[in-house]
Amino acid sequence: MTANNKKKHNEHQENNKDIEETINIADKKTKTEVVEKTLEEKLKETEEKLLRSLAEIENQRRRFEKEIKDAFEFGSFNFAKEALAIPDNLQRAKLAIKNDDQLKTNKDLDKFLANITIIEKDLISIFEKNGIKKIETKEKKFDPNFHQAMSEIEDDTVEPGKVLQEIQAGYMLGDRLLRPALVEVTKKKDKNKDKKEEK
Repeated sequence: MTANNKKKHNEHQENNKDIEETINIADKKTKTEVVEKTLEEKLKETEEKLLRSLAEIENQRRRFEKEIKDAFEFGSFNFAKEALAIPDNLQRAKLAIKNDDQLKTNKDLDKFLANITIIEKDLISIFEKNGIKKIETKEKKFDPNFHQAMSEIEDDTVEPGKVLQEIQAGYMLGDRLLRPALVEVTKKKDKNKDKKEEK
């Protein structure tokens, strides 16, 4: 082999080595990018799973808080509903005593009724402290969410659909209806009915 050929052969081998090194470097770079991409994808997936889990935990926490709040607010719902019989019976007792002919002549009647009224006020105060509030009906428009119409009374002097009289008090426990108020409601006079009666 001549010196010139030997030189070319050595140059050719060095070029081959350079090419192989370049290919190896490119392969390593590609493999590293693939590994890095895979790690980035895995990290992103893990992050998404973590965020979903955290959102689910937060939703569950809110549900539990609401259930606890409802249990405190409405756990005594049945008891409160049953307790409404007490002010009803006190009211009935006052009316019965006032209308009793024998008791009307008793000089201590007013003191006795005053004591019943005090008990009634104390009971209402206890109710209010525990979130039980009476539904207002006086001069209110009839609302089927809070009132139950027991009768309709024709009256042209009052706007139709107004509560005229409360028959039995209604109560709320927080935002929840314990019992609707039983009421009498006004309606317009039926003019056709009057004409029929005239005939």
